[in-house]
Amino acid sequence: QVQLAESGGGLVQVGDSLRLSCAASGRTFSSYYMGWFRQAPGREREFVATISGSGGRSYARSVLGRFAISRDNAKNLVYLQMNSLKAEDTAVYYCAVHSTPNLYRIDYWGQGTQVTVSS
Repeated sequence: QVQLAESGGGLVQVGDSLRLSCAASGRTFSSYYMGWFRQAPGREREFVATISGSGGRSYARSVLGRFAISRDNAKNLVYLQMNSLKAEDTAVYYCAVHSTPNLYRIDYWGQGTQVTVSS
């Protein structure tokens, strides 16, 4: 059974940094895209970043230059380093795995981890 377990969320101040981790289990994901989405209260879930099995990265415009995604294929881990956090980054962050570049076709979701950025 595939499981995605996020960790690293919390309460931080504007301008702080935070690193999220996602541990995937149940199969090998080295050929899959692994990424992050987020959902703020009253808003739809939105794409944040994704990384292919070979290391190709894609970011939402709103986080470009502040967030960095990376992965460890040997350990089935994906990370999201978040720097210069803003209040508008407050959301539940979800780990996602997808087998194609299509961001509307997610194969697996994590349960989410709350990130709150206080001003």
